[in-house]
Amino acid sequence: MDGFPRKRLLIGAVENLKRPRFEPDAPAVSETQNLRMFVGTWNVGGKAPHGGLNLKDWLSTPTPADIYVLGFQEIVPLNAGNVLGAEDNGPAAKWLSLIRKALNSSSRRDLDFGQNYNRATTPPEEPNQKPRVSFSDLLSLEDEIEEEGLEFSEDFPSIADFFSSGLPRSGSTTRGSYCLAASKQMVGIFLCVWVRNDLNRHISNLKVSCVGRGIMGYLGNKGSISISMTLHQTTFCFVCTHLTSGEKEGDELRRNSDVMEILKKTRFLQSHRLSSPAFSPDSILEHDKIIWLGDLNYRLASGYGDTQELLQKNNWQALLDKDQLRIEQKAGRVFKGWEEGRIYFAPTYKYLENSDRYAMQTTKSRDKRRTPAWCDRILWRGEGMKQMWYTRGESRFSDHRPVHSLFTVHVDVASKSKVRRSGIPTTATNSSSCARVQAEERLLMFTRTESCLQPTSSRWF
Repeated sequence: MDGFPRKRLLIGAVENLKRPRFEPDAPAVSETQNLRMFVGTWNVGGKAPHGGLNLKDWLSTPTPADIYVLGFQEIVPLNAGNVLGAEDNGPAAKWLSLIRKALNSSSRRDLDFGQNYNRATTPPEEPNQKPRVSFSDLLSLEDEIEEEGLEFSEDFPSIADFFSSGLPRSGSTTRGSYCLAASKQMVGIFLCVWVRNDLNRHISNLKVSCVGRGIMGYLGNKGSISISMTLHQTTFCFVCTHLTSGEKEGDELRRNSDVMEILKKTRFLQSHRLSSPAFSPDSILEHDKIIWLGDLNYRLASGYGDTQELLQKNNWQALLDKDQLRIEQKAGRVFKGWEEGRIYFAPTYKYLENSDRYAMQTTKSRDKRRTPAWCDRILWRGEGMKQMWYTRGESRFSDHRPVHSLFTVHVDVASKSKVRRSGIPTTATNSSSCARVQAEERLLMFTRTESCLQPTSSRWF
């Protein structure tokens, strides 16, 4: 009888050795990562890009950015056929091809610095990381691009590559340093987000919302495209807009109304297929960091004579005192709580075709005379964002000059939690959480690809 309890004790001791006890996981600690984000907006005047258009001057930075947010207005002419008829996606595909070429060729040129910078901010790139599938349904447009004379370089993925990359494929590797995370078109408004390949796997909860504010108050010749995404643990919202035009008295109030309606009506619907433990914002203002870019169309509350005199003197400050956006913002009627950088550049609209002269400076032009104005703007809201510069480009491609800005942004990154096993401290991730996230990402890729390949009545995705 005395040996039986001793046997049970020995068995218990052996089991304790075989099954080490785990202490509760320490709470995950958030670390901050500093990234560079390039934001650009350009009203291209309804003109499709030609193959020789060089975007490097517009997109070049002293150091490569980690994220590129590029918004366009009037990528197609705003005529009745384009507003009421089938959407013309051809120009969007051309812009994507040119952007991909510019970003990846410049990244190769700055490869040495880029690799050092990447190592200082993020883990090394995975060799077989696949680009994320885009929202845009551009699969069928590659033949049309070739017919127009704009060829894809063999060094860059084609449109079809972007869609098929979400599906399992042996031997698939990422070419280039940047990939398209998301893109969306609504008539002439077009928004695309590009990220470094190694950041792409940390993006989740991609959603899009469009609000029409054009003809009859809801058609898409004016309005907004908003893209919501989560990078690591930080939520971003990019809002590309083309607001009501016109320089008559009271038109600024219509633009104010556009902004209010866009904030009110933009909603990012939650997926019923997937349940994510992470917070996913429903509206624009719920995001951690927000960028509002586009042709906001606010004009100068000034006559032709006064404006021309101040333009000749390059007296931007005196002109900005008459800027409708700043007047309305100071009065608290629009963009309350939003920030915009100091403007040290000339008005971006309206130029004569292929010229550095404003449309007000000649009476012989067929174009309507317009008072020059800073129509093209970039605003932001949220903590942990710092604007490095805010300037314009000098391309004569359209009657607007492109505007761009560079930000540094702080992104919250969850560090690996500390787990103690048998008294030995080790660093490990929660395996069940990782498996759930990976399964979610695969299903998201498949869902996006499936939605692109199957025709639907909605043009949102």
